[in-house]
Amino acid sequence: MRRCSVMKMKFLVAGLMLGAGGVTAAQAATQITIATVNNPDMVTMQKLTPAFEKSHPDINVNWVTLPENELRQKVTTDIASNAGQYDAVMLSNYETPIWAKNDWLVPFDNLPDSYNEGDLLETVKQGLSSNGQLYALPFYAESSITYYRKDLFKKAGLDMPKQPSWDQIEKFAAKLNDRKSHTYGICLRGLPGWGENMALFSTMVNTYGGRWFDQQWKPELTSTAWKEAATQYKTLLNKYGPPGVTSNGFTESETLFANGQCAMWIDSTVAAGYLSDPENSKVAKDTGFAQAPVAKTPHGANWLYSWALAIPKSSKKQDAAKTFVEWATSQDYIELVGQKKGWVSVPPGTRHSTYENSKYTQAAAFAPLVEKAISSADPKNPTKPPVPYTGIQFVDIPPFQAIGTRVGQIMAGILSGQTSVDQGLSRAQSFTERMMKQAGYPKD
Repeated sequence: MRRCSVMKMKFLVAGLMLGAGGVTAAQAATQITIATVNNPDMVTMQKLTPAFEKSHPDINVNWVTLPENELRQKVTTDIASNAGQYDAVMLSNYETPIWAKNDWLVPFDNLPDSYNEGDLLETVKQGLSSNGQLYALPFYAESSITYYRKDLFKKAGLDMPKQPSWDQIEKFAAKLNDRKSHTYGICLRGLPGWGENMALFSTMVNTYGGRWFDQQWKPELTSTAWKEAATQYKTLLNKYGPPGVTSNGFTESETLFANGQCAMWIDSTVAAGYLSDPENSKVAKDTGFAQAPVAKTPHGANWLYSWALAIPKSSKKQDAAKTFVEWATSQDYIELVGQKKGWVSVPPGTRHSTYENSKYTQAAAFAPLVEKAISSADPKNPTKPPVPYTGIQFVDIPPFQAIGTRVGQIMAGILSGQTSVDQGLSRAQSFTERMMKQAGYPKD
């Protein structure tokens, strides 16, 4: 009896040791935290992360997914304060060069040959570089485009041009608006934010012949071009847009169009795959595509933007984070999405090989139009009059994040009737002048 008890005790101790060894092995895996925007492409990446973890059992991935405005605020605060909460962050071609100059980001200076850096589209690569060095890797890149319901246009006897004017868009919206059936003439971003409503509205200002600043960095927000763009923006959404439009950013507008509630939508080219997928979109077979609208000049009518993954210098797990970012932005990842989700859903706009892949071009009828929109965007010459900045829907200076956000709030106030166009733009002008002075512009 005693011997039996001793044997049981030995087995128990051995079992505990094995258990402890198992915990130790699990704990040995490095856990990295990724902060990203809550759009469909990033949801897809999260769903495919088990494939990465299977091939990299020593790395576990934890996701923090946030609305765009909240993501920008939290990531900026974390990186600027060197808190180290995130090991990889999603940012854009606005933040990347600025943060690289601040020495906040880890450079991608030793990419493996298998990554094929030369396959990246040059304009996208340049936007994520500082002094010729990459500081973020592009997950997808985008321009802007006009989406429209082919069935509604046909029923109304309307024809969408290859590149409509904003005046034509307004006429189409008036003709197609049907509030009784909850189908609205047009959907546009109204949610305040430099990367939300101001992304679209800045392109409207550009194509009306306006600009944010003159060559001496003096704001021009009360110019005729700004007033014309703001008046049309307000008319379109107040008369022909959905209710509660100041709560609608990219994701909300995409959902409205996919549910069949918008006759037209001018927004990011990245939505083309989502809207063409019957699993996501009720109007997949009826979705048409045209270039973004123009007004008085084609300069700056469509934007160039990339969502990319970067590694903060504050991260304590930089090697593991690099391994993940390289995987998530690779040709192999694009191939994986094509296999698992369908080729119409792959992240667009970053690699030549994507547009040379017959699987993608056959599945995505919009591919040539999107490639043309991205390649035709010129961030160095975003407006017809000369400007001292780079960027089409943003200005590549540190104060712009605060300026764009505040002006976006004022634009939302114009939409909701809190202020008139003239009053609102006057306030925006005064705020921008004050911010630029505080930031030391014009620079000597």
